[in-house]
Amino acid sequence: MNKVIIAIDGQASTGKSTQAKKIAVNLDFDYRDSGAYYRAITYYLLNNNINYDLIVSQEIFDQINIEQTYNEGFFRIYLNDIDITDRIRGHRVSLNVSNYAKKPEIRKFVYDQLRKSAELNSLVVDGRDIGTVVFPNANFKFFLIAEPRIRAERRHKQINDKSVNVDVIEKEIKLRDKIDSTREIAPLRKADDAYKIDVSNLTIEEVYKKMLKKVKSD
Repeated sequence: MNKVIIAIDGQASTGKSTQAKKIAVNLDFDYRDSGAYYRAITYYLLNNNINYDLIVSQEIFDQINIEQTYNEGFFRIYLNDIDITDRIRGHRVSLNVSNYAKKPEIRKFVYDQLRKSAELNSLVVDGRDIGTVVFPNANFKFFLIAEPRIRAERRHKQINDKSVNVDVIEKEIKLRDKIDSTREIAPLRKADDAYKIDVSNLTIEEVYKKMLKKVKSD
């Protein structure tokens, strides 16, 4: 059987990872969260005082080993054998990840990780440029969007920090949208052959059924 790749792109906090995991489990495919790679790298660089305006050398990348697992409903990401799953979702990483993610050397590092994964098994990957750059020939492509306020409320629940205001998160999400969609390298955009879904007023299950129906009907 030929390996199948399903690319799920879209704006921040539209539930890409949630949907990708559900579909991967249903089809018994491997799952990769591309955003988690960028967050893990951002976490490492911030903790080592490497600012985003500096070039990240190969010597630094050689010190970074990232592994992802998804078993029995639990996603974990390891940085140099240390579980940092919860740490990469913190406010500090969320605020800085777009600045690091637009660097070409970091993007190449992540692309290499994802393409190596695809050599082994069928894969479901979520991100922002999976269907346009990483896997332009993916078998199925989806693009998720939602209103900024709704995404901010979802992110607020996710980080579970009452000291962070929803209005602030909404402003940051709008800024991140702008950065992601206007960066020179691999900007956030819908692939011409991607199936777009506005998830603003849909439940997780409703979005899941739409996507699974599309995959299984083709």
